[in-house]
Amino acid sequence: MSLFAQITFGTVLLGASAIIHVLVLFAVLPLLRRIAKLPIFKRDLPRIVGLVSMMLAAILASHGLQIWLWAAIWLGFGAFSELPTALYFSAVTYTTLGYGDIVLDPDIRLFATFSAVCGLLGFGISTAFLVGLVSRLLPDYFEE
Repeated sequence: MSLFAQITFGTVLLGASAIIHVLVLFAVLPLLRRIAKLPIFKRDLPRIVGLVSMMLAAILASHGLQIWLWAAIWLGFGAFSELPTALYFSAVTYTTLGYGDIVLDPDIRLFATFSAVCGLLGFGISTAFLVGLVSRLLPDYFEE
């Protein structure tokens, strides 16, 4: 794959992954709002634990979806012949661990950096959502 193709396709996938991540997290917000109004969540501790746990589940699902998406792309490019190897490489690259035990061919190596940037961006967005949720659930702790 040419350098231009790697950059172009990588940028498109990076944008699509970020949009998927934000859409998943925003889709959960109305559900969280409805659940917060249930009688079981009238007390503070169950409400906070329940809502934060649900947001964490959505975050994990979104990251997992993106890791699977990148694994499918690696398989589609023929970078790997087995799903477990593609998933492993996708997860290690997405989380920026980068063990280095699996290395791509030089003609597609640059493309992997977009997966890493996608993970970094996704973790930043996830952190922002969690901070926003917790600051709404615990407003007294964030006031001076």
